[in-house]
Amino acid sequence: MSEEVQYLPLEEAKKIVAAIQEEEDIHNQDRRILTVYNHADREVCWFDFEELEKAVGDVPKDQKKEFFQDYILKHIPDWALDI
Repeated sequence: MSEEVQYLPLEEAKKIVAAIQEEEDIHNQDRRILTVYNHADREVCWFDFEELEKAVGDVPKDQKKEFFQDYILKHIPDWALDI
């Protein structure tokens, strides 16, 4: 039985997220991911770039970073507090 992922409230997520870094997937160099780091420079979670593009939808290129960041901050799992 799988549990549904619970997300942190936006304000709480903003407090723990220090950086969102675009990187190559170490297991698949043709795949890009966005890795989320906390203030201790520890990896919190990551998002697949292509899946994120689909989730965010068609947005102007100059606003893509802002939309991605907003989506990510609204989808930080609650277990991130334990890291």
